[in-house]
Amino acid sequence: MNHQALSSFIWSVADLLRGDYKQSEYGRVILPFTVLRRLDCVLEGTKPAVLAEFQAKTKAGLNPDPFLRRKAGQSFYNTSPLDLVKLLGDQDHIRQNLYAYVQAFSPAARDIFERFDFYTQVERLAKANLLYLVAEKFANIDLHPTAVDNAGMGAVFEELIRKFAELSNETAGEHFTPREVIRLMVNLLFIEDDDVLSPGNAVVRTIYDPTAGTGGMLSVAGEYLLEHNPQARLTMYGQELNDESYAICKADMLIKGQDVANIVSGNTLSDDGHAQRKFDYMLSNPPFGVEWKKVEKAVRQEYEQKGFDGRFGPGLPRVSDGSMLFLMHLLSKMRSAKDGGSRFGIVLNGSPLFTGGAGSGESEIRRYVLENDLVEAIVGLPTDMFYNTGISTYVWILSNRKPADRKGFVQLIDASGFWQKMRKGLGSKRKEMSEAHIATVTRLFGGFTEADLVTALDSAAQPVGQPRLVTNTDEPPSAPDGGRLRRVPIARIFRNEDFGYTSITVERPLRDERGQVVLGERGKLKGKPQPDSALRDTESVPLTADIGAYFKHEVLPHAPGAWIDEEKSKVGYEIPFNRHFYVFEPPRSLHTIDEELKTITTSIMKMLEELAE
Repeated sequence: MNHQALSSFIWSVADLLRGDYKQSEYGRVILPFTVLRRLDCVLEGTKPAVLAEFQAKTKAGLNPDPFLRRKAGQSFYNTSPLDLVKLLGDQDHIRQNLYAYVQAFSPAARDIFERFDFYTQVERLAKANLLYLVAEKFANIDLHPTAVDNAGMGAVFEELIRKFAELSNETAGEHFTPREVIRLMVNLLFIEDDDVLSPGNAVVRTIYDPTAGTGGMLSVAGEYLLEHNPQARLTMYGQELNDESYAICKADMLIKGQDVANIVSGNTLSDDGHAQRKFDYMLSNPPFGVEWKKVEKAVRQEYEQKGFDGRFGPGLPRVSDGSMLFLMHLLSKMRSAKDGGSRFGIVLNGSPLFTGGAGSGESEIRRYVLENDLVEAIVGLPTDMFYNTGISTYVWILSNRKPADRKGFVQLIDASGFWQKMRKGLGSKRKEMSEAHIATVTRLFGGFTEADLVTALDSAAQPVGQPRLVTNTDEPPSAPDGGRLRRVPIARIFRNEDFGYTSITVERPLRDERGQVVLGERGKLKGKPQPDSALRDTESVPLTADIGAYFKHEVLPHAPGAWIDEEKSKVGYEIPFNRHFYVFEPPRSLHTIDEELKTITTSIMKMLEELAE
């Protein structure tokens, strides 16, 4: 089935639902019925053998499950003599028979329909006298594996998910990560792995998403690998909290031939559905700016009782934003380097880059990933890229198997200007990254290079021609006659320690009314100047700087007699992303502004004259 035929069919079903259902509710009917018809068609050829085996093994008092899966040749089966076509033969009892048919699926498949709340939709369709008509529509569409293979069916189902996410902007952000963001992340995830991408190399790898949503990240990763190496196999794992999203994800995996037991339901932070398991690759777009108070007790208990033997050893972020908990969860799922290591990508907002001073949970988490040389790159995305927020977002790529040239370094890529305007906005999403934008970021990451966007300016400082991306390996561009170049940094490489600092506490002596230094009379301060808490200050000294030399040159000239309270010194880490890409724009001259004002004033006067005529 091609996508055009699918669209025509879907909207023919939608025409039936119009009036009784809102547009945003179409998916609640069409998605589970699509799954039902696909399973119907997949099991049709083996149905007689499965029914015979079911009768024989039940009579013998054996658990029929493993035998039935073998007979079906699938990870699921159905023990009812009914199917969607036979249901149409008894119009008066279609509701009851449909229930019985769905109940006869094996537990993993039946769970999908329960999570979809399918029975509620069946009741609603029956009351509106639509159940038979909808069932008839689906019974007449050919979704047999001979007509649509698993990859094609997966693409069809992905198309459906996209359509319904776009129709339901209020929930799109929960269920749907923009496909171009996923493609970028998948590119960055696989680009360094030649053994996986080499055609003919029959490798098997695992990929995991702890916030799987509808399974978009897993699906795009699978498509990417299939496109580059059809012999490679990617086994997919995930966990999802929202029931409807979980049902869609599980159905998508079932349709693609994946083992649906690998997709589990529940809250990843409080109830790890894949405890003790490690993965080759991981992807996640966790909720950011969302508090984790509901799971605080379980998370703190794991942190306090297990420490680094649990998932949250480095520290806990503030309760108002739990996104860094997912970062640590993924760290705990990495294979050890000696077993091949792991790489993962996670989408975060700006807070994890800099929130929290030295010693805070956020700073300690940054310290852990940087001091253990786990961060490969951070990519700044354009604003207005997601359906439910317009804020700045960043893709972090982390790995414990860095190539030799990346060891000890972090690459920052500012892709905030790499976007094109969408023809039609969806919720807060008004921008998208083109394939060319994705390719540019991928090339910068893959080449592990620094780069600038260079614009030629004429003698009047006006841009000349298109901006050009120049890497540090390219020949330096030349300026136009009488003009100059404006360079905007796009990619920069830093040492891990460049993001670290020591927070020192600077004390100054307490003085009495006569201005004399007050000395301590007992304990450790006996005979020493007492600190004046009102004059206490802190300084952040780069890890790469000598604290003594810094204090001598930067503090003492302004505060003679000051000293450092060594016991209060703390190491902190922050990643001031925007500071590294800031470009000073000199203010326009007063003459230029004056000329613009004159032009605008003249234009306004002319319009007023035309209105008066």
